[in-house]
Amino acid sequence: MNTRALEQSIHVDLARQETYAGYLQLDRMLSSQTPRSDQHDEMLFIIQHQTSELWMKLMLHELDRALEHVKTDQLEPCFKIFARVAHIQRMLFEQWAVLETMTPSEYLTFRDALGRSSGFQSYQYRALEFMLGNKDENMLLPHRGTPDVHAWLAPRLQQPSIYDEFLRLLCRRGYAIPDAVVERDWTKPYARSDAVVAVFKAVYEAPEQHWEAYEMAEKLVDVEERFQLWRFRHMKTVHRIIGHKMGTGGSSGVAFLQRALGLTFFPELWDVRTELSPPSTSS
Repeated sequence: MNTRALEQSIHVDLARQETYAGYLQLDRMLSSQTPRSDQHDEMLFIIQHQTSELWMKLMLHELDRALEHVKTDQLEPCFKIFARVAHIQRMLFEQWAVLETMTPSEYLTFRDALGRSSGFQSYQYRALEFMLGNKDENMLLPHRGTPDVHAWLAPRLQQPSIYDEFLRLLCRRGYAIPDAVVERDWTKPYARSDAVVAVFKAVYEAPEQHWEAYEMAEKLVDVEERFQLWRFRHMKTVHRIIGHKMGTGGSSGVAFLQRALGLTFFPELWDVRTELSPPSTSS
């Protein structure tokens, strides 16, 4: 018989708060999908973006912990965190494949229901950008009408990014990081420094002597590369579904997303690669 007997030890007499559904608050989560149209594909659109927000929440949770480790001069615990972040980023990237099953004609059946809402207004996405160093106070403007969100996001603009804190750690450890890099207005975009490139050149030329700094630098490059791939996949998905139409949030759409691909979080970690030469060999 193709059945499996219920084991006697399995709990079946449960109060609501003791259940799987109660622990995960599934009644709240599964009732939060409220399409504004009667079109079948709007459910896909909503769940795609809600699950992305959940993954972003976890990514922020992990990066916040990594930031605290860096601030207390502990790089090694960050490496496990960045390994987890890599998998979160992979999930975010792969989700676009699900949305790409929606054709342009299917999206147009409910696009008007979005009104002026747009992924550009995602405050968790903006928090991730601030955490990684893409600072721009104008990005707070869409949140003026939601004071609680604005109050949550503004401190992330004002605090050092994870790259800033890494450079400050290197400075504390005696690396020649300029004062202007480690003490500045954190709300402003980071400006590339030749002196910082020189520091990383020394690190990459002798990784065995600077192992923690070397490993941390590579972990940050991993994060930025995956973030850029995510941005690119987002842009191509939008291009595939709406072409060059204006975005629902008022942006130019694909053109606006393309310009984001030119932004970088950790410029010296990319530029140092050009500066490296093969190690010299004695005859």
